Amino acid sequence: MLLFKRFSFFLSLLIATSTFAKTRVTITSPDKNISFKLNVNQNGLIYRVTYKGNLLVSDSRLSISFKKGGEFGSNVSLGKPVFRKMEEDYDLIVGKASHVHSLSNEVMVPVTETTGLKRALNIEIRIFNDGAAFRYVIPGNSGGWQKAEITDEADAFNLTNYPTALTLFRENYTTSHEGLYDRMPVGKIKNDTLMDLPALFEYPKGIYLAITEANLLDYAGMYLIKHNGVLQTSLSPLPHQKEIKAIITLPHSSPWRVMEISDRAGAFIESNILTNLAEPCRIKDLSWIKPGKTTFPWWNGNVSPDTSWAPGNNYDFNMYYVNFCAKYGLGYHTVVEYGLHEWYVNDGAGFQPGPHADPSRAVPGLDMRQLCDSAAKVGVGIRVWVHFYALYPKLDETFAQYEKWGIKGLMCDFMDRDDQEMVNMQVEILEKAAQHHLHIQFHGAYKPTGLARTYPNEFTREGTLNYENHKWNDAVTPDADVNIAFTRLLAGSTDYHLGGFRAANAKTFKVHYTAPMDLGTRCHMLGMYVVLENEQGMVCDYPDAYINQPGFDFLQKVPLTWDETKVLNAKVPEYVTIARRKGDEWYIGTISNNTAHQIQTSLSFLPPGDYTAEIYSDASDADTNPNHLVKVVQKVNNQTVIATNLAAGGGQAMRVFKTK
Repeated sequence: MLLFKRFSFFLSLLIATSTFAKTRVTITSPDKNISFKLNVNQNGLIYRVTYKGNLLVSDSRLSISFKKGGEFGSNVSLGKPVFRKMEEDYDLIVGKASHVHSLSNEVMVPVTETTGLKRALNIEIRIFNDGAAFRYVIPGNSGGWQKAEITDEADAFNLTNYPTALTLFRENYTTSHEGLYDRMPVGKIKNDTLMDLPALFEYPKGIYLAITEANLLDYAGMYLIKHNGVLQTSLSPLPHQKEIKAIITLPHSSPWRVMEISDRAGAFIESNILTNLAEPCRIKDLSWIKPGKTTFPWWNGNVSPDTSWAPGNNYDFNMYYVNFCAKYGLGYHTVVEYGLHEWYVNDGAGFQPGPHADPSRAVPGLDMRQLCDSAAKVGVGIRVWVHFYALYPKLDETFAQYEKWGIKGLMCDFMDRDDQEMVNMQVEILEKAAQHHLHIQFHGAYKPTGLARTYPNEFTREGTLNYENHKWNDAVTPDADVNIAFTRLLAGSTDYHLGGFRAANAKTFKVHYTAPMDLGTRCHMLGMYVVLENEQGMVCDYPDAYINQPGFDFLQKVPLTWDETKVLNAKVPEYVTIARRKGDEWYIGTISNNTAHQIQTSLSFLPPGDYTAEIYSDASDADTNPNHLVKVVQKVNNQTVIATNLAAGGGQAMRVFKTK
């Protein structure tokens, strides 16, 4: 059987070589390591991708279909390609780097049908040193087109050499994108099963390829599906039908289909390829956009001390959290609910909006203007949680009211779709929120696609199974956290309910709706604040859970936006170490899966000079007492190597700053 597989592989390689003997268009990355070749054969548009001479994507078909005229791509010819070098510098308010230098090579290839309607479109290909991307550019007045209904986009990714996939399977397109990732050879993935993005593929020679999309605007969200043994794109259909995926006005460009490529497992975490491919910033005044950490009392069960005032949806309870924020340097307090009822008027049940839900009106007993004014006096911003289907019908009046009250931002929840209609509604929310100086956190939402560059008032979004689940199950383990770092994190800011300070292991964990536990060590939690990119990081436990607790000083100091990101250690699916710089300080976070590890963390990336490192590590008994940690302060420089002993489900966190 093995001999047959090898023979089949070499035979397919031979056939592929023959197919591309008359390649029409070839484009390479600036460093020449990645090559993308586009050709036309009897099957239509065909491409392939190589990396350092290794064929990663063999003959793969590009295919887009329309209700009028059917599939485009079967009988076509290529026009004269237009090449250009792309070089761009831009700044990010939210992201893994504050300043980005983007360098790529691009080619625009005209494609015309030789039969039938003789429609024309362009294939735009852009190659970076860390990946390749392509998209469809459909011009106006092409073959009489003005509007078009897209029924399918089935671009193939014929991955060679049986890579191992790390992916999230979905049952259908209506999803919160929350689940556990599976790791298996591509050959064992069942046909016609949806795969969420980003998905990571590990080749036998230690080469990695991740597939996702960038610049998702006025289009349907993309998935992968294995069909007839080959991975291909699958688009989320518009609601209440299955045929139409997107209705577009011409000219129009599809999102970019992105393949990140490297022989370093951590390279994609450093990459800015998605923001490189996104539209430039559309918000003119950026002065009001201020990322910051926030409370989220819903997670801890709205725990409050024994006081003379009654807890609830009222001024006193919320000021208890506001004063905690002011004392310990947290930027925001989030008003969510109390007693399972939202802070706003709603006659629905289970947080679902009823017929008279109105997120522009607070429940009786809660004066939002008074709360916002009092919080502002101590330097804290107020933000709120709101259900999407309560907000969207009253979007303009609600945002206007929030601005009058002085609310700074909101979590918008329960969208659970990524069809074109939902994509456009989320863009509308971002644009109108900016008009009222509101930041947005999307929850129950699809992956990022680099648009934090376009709309930097989007601080973070979910699209992942996270620690909120610890209120009702033990699904989110340290194994799951490490998988997230190599998959969902590649797309951008990743919303987790961070900050639980009751660490537990598999034996001691118990489900608690109030004052929940978290799986993994205390240092694992600290490390997550650096490992994740998350510009609206939560400190979601109750105040007394933090005060005088080891590690809370790190949570107070760790930034949420960064000037630079480096991955120091990365082994799929076992551990990852990420260093992020803010100014002249570095923060380093390491997380482990459910296995103990001994790794070496080199500080060779530091510029010359003397530094001080505050190091938070798992205590020697962290396997049985996961809340125990050891803090060490020591002198370091770029010759220092830190011995990192990770408990099972462990972690480490460091703050490194210049010695005065």
